[in-house]
Amino acid sequence: MITHTLTYWLSEHPSIVSFRWSHTQSWGSTWSFLFTSIVLYLAVSTFLHLLLALLLRPGKAVPLGPIPALHSLSMALISATIFAGILLSSAAEIRDTRWFWRRSKTPFQWLLCFPLGTRPSGRVFFWSYVYYLTRFLHMFRTLFTVLRRRKLAFSQLFNHSILTFMSFLWLEFSQSFQVLAIIFTTSVYSVVYGYRFWTAIGLPSACFPFVVNCQIVLLGCNLVSHVGVLLLHFFKGGCNGIGAWGFNSVLNGAILLLFLNFYVKMHLKKRKCGSEVLSYSASRAEMKKVKEKDV
Repeated sequence: MITHTLTYWLSEHPSIVSFRWSHTQSWGSTWSFLFTSIVLYLAVSTFLHLLLALLLRPGKAVPLGPIPALHSLSMALISATIFAGILLSSAAEIRDTRWFWRRSKTPFQWLLCFPLGTRPSGRVFFWSYVYYLTRFLHMFRTLFTVLRRRKLAFSQLFNHSILTFMSFLWLEFSQSFQVLAIIFTTSVYSVVYGYRFWTAIGLPSACFPFVVNCQIVLLGCNLVSHVGVLLLHFFKGGCNGIGAWGFNSVLNGAILLLFLNFYVKMHLKKRKCGSEVLSYSASRAEMKKVKEKDV
């Protein structure tokens, strides 16, 4: 009974089955809304950062209480729901439409490469739309960073803006690859935000950069999937929304370069700190030998 209930609410509900991406019926589905919201996000984050720098002493943070922890918990639950919903919806869509494309594609190929002429309607596009809306909830992480008086990095602003823009392209052009992208991303997000909630309530953190490693796994999966889409497009008769996919690939490449730059800097800083600790330890040992010799 539980399985049937979950299947109904996550993939067979009439609102999910009959969903259609429309500029007149879907909230936030216009280009003007997309660009206005991204510009507003950048403006508010930058203005708040400058305002706090003028009003508060250096290092003085705005107390947020349990808000970041609750945000992490809610995002973990939402991501897990989207993950389960798009998995069940993908299985239902493959079952219902396989007769149309089964001669040219396997189910895994369909996840990477939508048949030409695919329209943004039905189950998987409903969950793609929900994922698009949750991108605006992810932006609150930047506000938390600003209020805690931490460094407002360009990479963080760029990453949130571009990911929101890409999720809009998925719907607008019925872009291939989005199903696997959402599956990969929501699975990683449910783990990452669950970990952030875990540490926010005072429980012990991992002894390695957990979030960074999860992001590396996600970027690696996306890179392999992009190569798969390209191969299927040229050797299996074409993929729907390939123009948007090309633009998406360029943006993903920019995010990858920013992340690699951050990762390299983090490791260089780590090595520098380690060498300073070693040199400090060596100098202390040398001083101890001198003292012992004097004695």
